[in-house]
Amino acid sequence: MKTYDWIVVGGGITGATLAYELVKVGWSVLLLEQHATPDNATRYSYGGLAYWSGTTPLTRQLCQEAIARYQVLSQELDADIELRELDLLLTISADSNPEAAASVYAKCAVPPRLLSLQAACELEPLLNREVISGALTVKHGHIHPEKTAQAYIQAFLRAGGEMQISQVLQILSGGVQTHTENYHSANVVICAGGLSRQLLKSAGVSIKVYFTHAEMIEIPPVDLQLNTLVMPANLQRFELESASTQVDELWDDLGNELVSPILDVGAVQFLDGSLRLGQISRVLTNPHAQVNSEDSEQWLRNSILSVLPTLGNLPGTWHHCLVAFSNNRLPVISAVPELKDVHIFSGFSNPLVFVPPLAQRFANFVTGTEDEVIMGIMQV
Repeated sequence: MKTYDWIVVGGGITGATLAYELVKVGWSVLLLEQHATPDNATRYSYGGLAYWSGTTPLTRQLCQEAIARYQVLSQELDADIELRELDLLLTISADSNPEAAASVYAKCAVPPRLLSLQAACELEPLLNREVISGALTVKHGHIHPEKTAQAYIQAFLRAGGEMQISQVLQILSGGVQTHTENYHSANVVICAGGLSRQLLKSAGVSIKVYFTHAEMIEIPPVDLQLNTLVMPANLQRFELESASTQVDELWDDLGNELVSPILDVGAVQFLDGSLRLGQISRVLTNPHAQVNSEDSEQWLRNSILSVLPTLGNLPGTWHHCLVAFSNNRLPVISAVPELKDVHIFSGFSNPLVFVPPLAQRFANFVTGTEDEVIMGIMQV
């Protein structure tokens, strides 16, 4: 019976990155992922790297560490992750005051620059000038998220890590139970995104990791050119997350919809010409809740048509996934007190930026290296 040093549960960008960093420092690691074909938040992400968005010393430090990490990542992983720089365009609705919208971002490490309506439409000609009063812009990193996660997994396997496609059903003392067999380890770390809360709850542990049901439309490659990554300046998702975590006990009833759904109109085009349009966010406490795809897709398309008229009716496929978050915009990184040698590494609000530096720090931390950043997050 083989016993690993670490079992990492979840093969999205979080689990893939952490598994790689753990094996790199010398641990024996098993990565468990339930889907052979990715069907998680990483798979449907826009791929944006908001290096500019840090508002505290900690988040600014992590953004700078992420920039340095990504500059060497393609070479280190021996894979093209499609790293590039885009203009992020944060649209301001016609009934909003542009200066007030800009003031929300004043504390960012690099505050986005306010553009006039004319300048915004010159930067992104596909915009509908009738529904906006202007926009904010800032340089924004971008990767292909699925290719990046796969690059981490392949580098992990080359370094001696092991991976199994198997659904984890239960956290056990000294390992995990899956639908095929039990695996044994000295440590377990949960990186299961939106399923993390339910997985720990089944072991009798409540932890402050939550999830939204996110919906988007994937468009296959087209000839149209979207020049920028478009998102609304007034992102409702963060307000929705805050409102839904006021009473933690409500999450224990799987029949709740804690707040009304929201739609933040966004769009990005990848290097192959494909597009992702989104996103609707719903706070349904049942991670397996069914969402009416037909009604949702129509709501999404109508909203996209208003802001980006040429994109809204392009043929594509509606998708749904869970997106994890915490109650304070910081990730949840800690040992689970009720379960010996079980850890949580989830709830990232800016995952593609924060995960690489924090995974590297966590791997060094569990080898015995002191780390004020990890300790600071663990104590929040």
